Amino acid sequence: MQNIVPMTRPILELRPGQHLTLTPQLQQSIRLLQLSTLDLEAEISQVLAENPLLDREDESPSAEAQAESERESSVQDDEPAAERETPVDEMPGSGGVYPDDDSGVPEAARPDTLREHLLGQLALTRAAPRDMALASLLIDELDENGYLGSPLDEILGWLPAEMEPDIDELRAALSLLQSFDPVGIGARDMAECLQLQLRNPDIARLPEAADAAVLACARRICAEHLPLLATGNAARLCAAVGCDEPTFRAAHSLILRLEPRPGRAWTVPAAEYAVPDVIVRKTRRGWQAMLNSAAVPRLQINGLYAQMLGNQKESAHAGLQAQLQQAKWMIRNVEQRFDTILRVSQAIVERQTAFFSQGPAAMRPLILKDIAGELGLHESTISRATTQKYMLTPFGTLELKRFFGTGVSTEGGDATSATAVQTYIRQMVADENRAKPLSDSQIMQKLADQGIVIARRTVAKYREALRIAPAALRKAQASAR
Repeated sequence: MQNIVPMTRPILELRPGQHLTLTPQLQQSIRLLQLSTLDLEAEISQVLAENPLLDREDESPSAEAQAESERESSVQDDEPAAERETPVDEMPGSGGVYPDDDSGVPEAARPDTLREHLLGQLALTRAAPRDMALASLLIDELDENGYLGSPLDEILGWLPAEMEPDIDELRAALSLLQSFDPVGIGARDMAECLQLQLRNPDIARLPEAADAAVLACARRICAEHLPLLATGNAARLCAAVGCDEPTFRAAHSLILRLEPRPGRAWTVPAAEYAVPDVIVRKTRRGWQAMLNSAAVPRLQINGLYAQMLGNQKESAHAGLQAQLQQAKWMIRNVEQRFDTILRVSQAIVERQTAFFSQGPAAMRPLILKDIAGELGLHESTISRATTQKYMLTPFGTLELKRFFGTGVSTEGGDATSATAVQTYIRQMVADENRAKPLSDSQIMQKLADQGIVIARRTVAKYREALRIAPAALRKAQASAR
């Protein structure tokens, strides 16, 4: 008699333990919201090449859409033309990491993005899948300079609870990321960025680093005394570090040759090349945000393949069925991305109406929590929706993050935003005499003359947030040129 093996039904079993439970769909949704418009286009192009079930729609606008666009444009014929901002050179160093030639020819732009460059290195590691997933999430948190944009405890807070995330695991993932090229990537501030470079074995290529005393002095300055270095008081710094003046001078020279913006080689000036995700226009209903149709990819399911799958048994085309599901998720997540950006943008416009009529000096205090509470979203979602997303306004193309800032009191009793104060500081530095740059105290006094009274340390905090080097380093940079 033939043995009959009973069929068993698959059982879903929950087991305790630390497993990364971010679904591919959720990972994709988080990643797409984080990406800039250019990076999103690259991502979609790759998916289109790999998935035959996904197509682009005909991108020629309908007559109705064109007519609507013309009506909207006519409403603001008398509005000032948008002027693009000129980026301020905020480099504290001489702009090269371990230069070993004197050709003077700038390095050509990298063909890939910083994210692709780092993910390529991550793929070559032998890290566990969970560590690789966490490192990938940290890569998505990097800003255009290569700095980690959010504190680790904040990142830990928005990770799903079912992941059972651990701060030590995030620290390990960050250490892995900081071992990648370019040196200094993943730093949380300039001090850590410079320290990572000074600990890298390749630092030995620089002549100043051949002297162990000079290298040790430079490391201690970056770890403990960058604010003192900014004052330019060599005598005090020598006493604090415990070195003689020649050693300090050599250490200072070494520090100036480091790269405080490791992501710079992959960055183009945003004000010149950023594609606005949102356009703000003045209509009969007031200032309104609308998506830039040129930035929104129009995707659809390939009709031929979809019809074929509809006429066949699912089991006969399991691979195509999976690709169909992936295509649907891509379309849905792209739509959700732009819907979130538009909702956030309109909420910003309604909170910052004075800016659109009067300019940056009229920016009001606004924090992520305000918009998150109004829209019922998490603060991390607002952060992602405003990072590397740009808005075309009557005063130029601005990153959405520029509209946020805490309140600063003025002499008149009103409150202006920290963003408005930073705008003043940025302009002051742009207009300063390069040979005699403004100190934090001088900037403080100039702000006081305009009725904005803040402490010198607050000026220093805003300057550092703008990635503007201290006066002493700006002067050294000008001298090097």
